[in-house]
Amino acid sequence: MHDQLEFSRRNLLRGGAMLGAGAALSALPLGRVLAQAQTAGIETHWPTVTAMIEKYVRRRKVSGMVAALGWKDQAPGYIRRGKEGFDDRDPSGPDSLFRAYSMTKPLTGMAAMILIDEGKLRLDQPLADFVPEFASMQVAIDPKVSLEARPAKNPITIRHLLTHTSGLGYAVVGKNKVADRLYALGLNPGIITKRKIKGVNDGPPTPGPDEFLRLSATVPLVAEPGTKWAYSMSLDVLGLVVGRAAGTSFDQFVKDRILGPCGMTSSFFQVPLTVSERLTTNYSYFLGSPVAIDKPGKSIYQDPIPFAFGGSGLVTSPADFDRFLTMLVNYGMLDGTRVMSEAAVRLGTSNLLPESADLAGTWVAGQHFGAGGIVGTGKDEGLFGWSGAAGTIGFAQMKMALRTSLYVQYMPQNRLPILSEFPKAVGADLTAMQAKRA
Repeated sequence: MHDQLEFSRRNLLRGGAMLGAGAALSALPLGRVLAQAQTAGIETHWPTVTAMIEKYVRRRKVSGMVAALGWKDQAPGYIRRGKEGFDDRDPSGPDSLFRAYSMTKPLTGMAAMILIDEGKLRLDQPLADFVPEFASMQVAIDPKVSLEARPAKNPITIRHLLTHTSGLGYAVVGKNKVADRLYALGLNPGIITKRKIKGVNDGPPTPGPDEFLRLSATVPLVAEPGTKWAYSMSLDVLGLVVGRAAGTSFDQFVKDRILGPCGMTSSFFQVPLTVSERLTTNYSYFLGSPVAIDKPGKSIYQDPIPFAFGGSGLVTSPADFDRFLTMLVNYGMLDGTRVMSEAAVRLGTSNLLPESADLAGTWVAGQHFGAGGIVGTGKDEGLFGWSGAAGTIGFAQMKMALRTSLYVQYMPQNRLPILSEFPKAVGADLTAMQAKRA
């Protein structure tokens, strides 16, 4: 049965972004509308979002779902339905713990932006300055066919790591010989379940941070650095670079500079047993029905980890992650305290793609990319964020100071169309709010 769970190695840890939450509203004066929506009944003002959540929970497609919606520095409103697991008595809510997976990436990106702002990293600084093993990289000539490679022309830089233009592969996402080699070496920075699933988590264990970096540098790149957008383990490598640049570990730096100052006391890379009752159950699908693959008390997220995965490792609550988004839409300020400089936030939520990067044919074609998250263009101007493999979605609409996030646990993410439905529902409700007050 384990091998029949509906996992796709290509889609497993693939975070993504379906834009459109801003609809055509970015130029409209929504401040008063959004302020009233926070104080006059959250579900009344967000009926489409509420109906979407009710639909999935009522049909038992998911055990529970929570949306967090906020504006500027005001407390968020929550729309919640269901429970933390189908066999769990606790209702899903703001303090429930969800596996964020790739929604971790923007947080890692902002950690790097703090160091860039302080001069401890430079945006176009070579990765080899911190990990010398990456000084002489090879690029696979045709990664779909073989590992035959040529010397890289360009060095991998911090900018490349932030924007998935480094050329690094991804064991759980790539469908090529580079991904196969990474998997065979245990360079698989993501945890899912204690069950062994063929081709997903039945390879060698992930090594510790130093060995992870050393071995990663022995595997050819899938593209010349700076030339192509290719989803990768770049943010996992960047997390380890952040730790080296800061003179500590990545997780300690994140605790000291982001989680602590933001008051994010329910965000972990290893979940303590003392909070097991708040951890949700994660599901995959078997013959069209959700099957539990990771449960509280027995969760793989409560076991020791080789290191904190900057690309997929965070477990967080809706209330906690909303505080991170609140800090972003207020350009580094939270509860009167400056967590990041305004310049660092503005840079991190702007387009950081190298001019030579080709996005044609990728999921982000036609958009930009910032510090670990997509940056919207056109009608989505001002949007920054990303999503996670188990269905979580977190976005800051910088132009409207709007925070929108959704929390649910099922894999793979594309098994249900929630990723595309949520931003459309947000846009529909914003349009209706504006129309009523026009």
